[in-house]
Amino acid sequence: MIELGVNIDHVATVRQARRSYDPDPVWAAVEAHLGGADGITVHLREDRRHIQDEDVLRLRAATQIKLNLEMAATDEMLAIALALRPEMAMLVPEGRHEITTEGGLDILSQEGRFKEVVARLAGAGIVTSVFIDADLAQVEAAGRIGARVCEIHTGPYAQAFHEQGRDAEAPAVLQHLALIREAGAAVRQLGMRFNAGHALNYFNAEPIARLPGVRELHIGHAIVSRALFVGLRDAVREMKALMRAAAQAGEQA
Repeated sequence: MIELGVNIDHVATVRQARRSYDPDPVWAAVEAHLGGADGITVHLREDRRHIQDEDVLRLRAATQIKLNLEMAATDEMLAIALALRPEMAMLVPEGRHEITTEGGLDILSQEGRFKEVVARLAGAGIVTSVFIDADLAQVEAAGRIGARVCEIHTGPYAQAFHEQGRDAEAPAVLQHLALIREAGAAVRQLGMRFNAGHALNYFNAEPIARLPGVRELHIGHAIVSRALFVGLRDAVREMKALMRAAAQAGEQA
């Protein structure tokens, strides 16, 4: 059954805007759990622009569902992950000047380094994931470095969906969806778990949730944005319901 991982980074973004104590990401994690989230995702960035070191320590102690730590493949972040022991660590590209993650990880460019990082994480009992574009060469490289999960980058699909007036049948949208479907099939054929995420929202997530074999969607900004009006618990509940309905429809198609 498809699962939902809720990214709470932007709860911390609001807090950091005033360098205050509120809103508390740990409180957000509890509310997301009560709304039906299957996991909590946070990205501890090099510049600490939102989530802070203390946040991940408190989340590790308080979170009763899967904790997914997004991280760059640096020595600093590897040491933090090994000490923290999240259920899953997802390697992502990171740039100081980007607003959010732009594009998937280029495993081919540093395959040896990523293989070493994945091995050390796996040796500590941490499920290892990589955030990659819908590119078959990157999927194959993910298999070679020992990743157990591939999260396929849905940003280009989401951008096309928006540009085409939220028309799920537009050729450009269907083209991106086909690439994600093909990459997901390759991920599964290589024995890895097929996850997906980035820029998904209440309008564009359903076609992704209907894809064969997709196990988990990671969604953050859209849920936190909806929570401003309906509360985080209900925002998570709404997203989980539409994902589950879409996945069931896909199975019956």
